[in-house]
Amino acid sequence: MGASYGPVTPSDGRIRLYDILFTTKDRPRPLLSPENETLRSENAVLSLAGPNLNLLPRGFALQLVQDRADIDISGPEFNFVRSIRVYDVRYARQHESGRDGDCNRSAIVYLGTYGTQGEFSWARSAPTALPEAHTGLERWGYSCPSIYHRSVFVDWRDYAGNYAFEQVNY
Repeated sequence: MGASYGPVTPSDGRIRLYDILFTTKDRPRPLLSPENETLRSENAVLSLAGPNLNLLPRGFALQLVQDRADIDISGPEFNFVRSIRVYDVRYARQHESGRDGDCNRSAIVYLGTYGTQGEFSWARSAPTALPEAHTGLERWGYSCPSIYHRSVFVDWRDYAGNYAFEQVNY
């Protein structure tokens, strides 16, 4: 394998990216389209395989896979993938307002899950559906303490069934 890096400075001063994986006969091919300067991922993958695809091992073929796993993960040994849940608490707000001390509550919460073959989807959810491990909304719905909360919470069960989670407040 030959590898090289030779920055080329275009007229506007941006440096172009080049694929460093090529045979000695090949020369680096740009990964950026000159027309719009966006990454052309399909060309990056094809350039790894070479112009005539003879660089792929015998029996292998390129396959474009989008929005799902590229192998069969429907068996129970892949339940850990389907156990991953992503909660996006875009905001949850609770406060008293008005002369009567009415409690105003509003929230936008989405739940992301993985399907049988690893396809990911979002669905509308609610603060009451958040797992017990989530912090920041413990007083939601009780009397009316002032709350404003935003977070992303991910939980899962590993292949042995152990529960784990991560939360990022923002």
